[in-house]
Amino acid sequence: MATAKQNFYKWHRILGLTALVPVIMWTLSGLSHPFMSNWFRPVIAQEVYKPAPAKTKPALSLQQVLNKNSIDSFINAGQISFNKDTYYQVLGTDSTYNYYSANTGVLLPGGDKLYATYLARYFTQDSTSKIKAISLQKTFDSHYQPINRLLPVWKVAFDTPNGMDVYIETGQSRMGTFNNNTRKVMLAVFEQMHTWQFLADIAGDQVRVLVLLVIVSIMFLSLLSGLTIYGLFWKKFKAAQQNRKAGNRKDNRFVHRFHRQIGLIVSFVMLTFVISAAFHLAVKLHNIGPEQKSYTQVISGKDLTVSNLALPYADSSVKNINLVKFNDSTWYQVSDFKKNITYYNTQTGTLLTDGDTQYARWLANFYRGKPGAKKVKGTVNITQVRQFDNEYGFINKRLPVQKVAYPTGENWYIETTTSQPATKVAGIDRAEGFSFIFLHKYFGMSWAGKNIRDIVSMLAALGVLVVSLFGFSAFIKNK
Repeated sequence: MATAKQNFYKWHRILGLTALVPVIMWTLSGLSHPFMSNWFRPVIAQEVYKPAPAKTKPALSLQQVLNKNSIDSFINAGQISFNKDTYYQVLGTDSTYNYYSANTGVLLPGGDKLYATYLARYFTQDSTSKIKAISLQKTFDSHYQPINRLLPVWKVAFDTPNGMDVYIETGQSRMGTFNNNTRKVMLAVFEQMHTWQFLADIAGDQVRVLVLLVIVSIMFLSLLSGLTIYGLFWKKFKAAQQNRKAGNRKDNRFVHRFHRQIGLIVSFVMLTFVISAAFHLAVKLHNIGPEQKSYTQVISGKDLTVSNLALPYADSSVKNINLVKFNDSTWYQVSDFKKNITYYNTQTGTLLTDGDTQYARWLANFYRGKPGAKKVKGTVNITQVRQFDNEYGFINKRLPVQKVAYPTGENWYIETTTSQPATKVAGIDRAEGFSFIFLHKYFGMSWAGKNIRDIVSMLAALGVLVVSLFGFSAFIKNK
């Protein structure tokens, strides 16, 4: 029995020392997260673009502008207004946006860059600062991380003391994120210390996830062995403390005692961190695979028999107009300021009943690998989601979306205005999502407010850090 106890001691030390550096990195970066995402987060004047309603119809229809510029086919087209003019925003088959005046049909040189600058100034409400640089970003990096979801975006860097950068998706007239100098540093540090992006850069994301999963498993075994040791030796620890007090001897092993006592207190917290992290990594490893196909369309100018100017809607109510193609037809997709989306056939002008619901289902079937309106056993429920919730959280960025719920429990969230899936939630993904937000990010404390929730999560991370440092100090004293 004594040998078994000593072996537990030995393996607890080995496991604890192996996990020490990762624990320090994760807890320190975890402590910094509330500062980065809440308390030190930069503010911006406007976070959502609210275009002024159009007062008059354009002089030219989309078809007329396309004909004037000899455009036979394109991917999509929309109507936007800025700098005192209205433009048709045409996404060409080369995946670049061109802007044509809706009143003259003339191409606006560098239109996409100009519109990105206009939107960046709108969001910051800064009309005077110089633009230091502007570039089209097609990949994520340390300052614009995958959590932002939207690509491609224009990075607009202002020449200001705080180094403000604003990321703009011109196709949907929205902002990806914004950073100042402080946030840029914190993002880069968090990416390396918490998610270990350096491993992905060296050996790929699959290796990174595997390494993290192994380390989290070691942390779990260290926790388990520590609790086992306390259970095996607690009578001995108690007797030693009583004898020391009775003999009025100096406490030379206070570091060991604090390590045990604080460790016992934070053991549940550490268990929630470890389990949620392991579950998150295991699901992430399971989901690593080929990049998901994206729906693309090519629209012919000949399909636009009915003028967009002849559609039966009030110009003052329209936020955006796009074109979509499905079920062998092309449709004008009209979004209003109340987040309603309607569809008109481009050849007949006919309104499509429940058009957004139909298009969402068609897209969900496409992304599931079952294009068309293939019958599914049971009822498929489709509802529009206009705000984030526990299943479809802020991390997904896109709103509004259509939730396509299949009878199998598989939920697809589709942003119909971009024809893109926002996320898929099914079975283990749903369980992992709830596990991560409640056990790792402490969303269960949201009722007390974001500040209290952040303080509680910081105290939890601090407790784990203190236990680890006391454990290392105890190891040093033993030597």
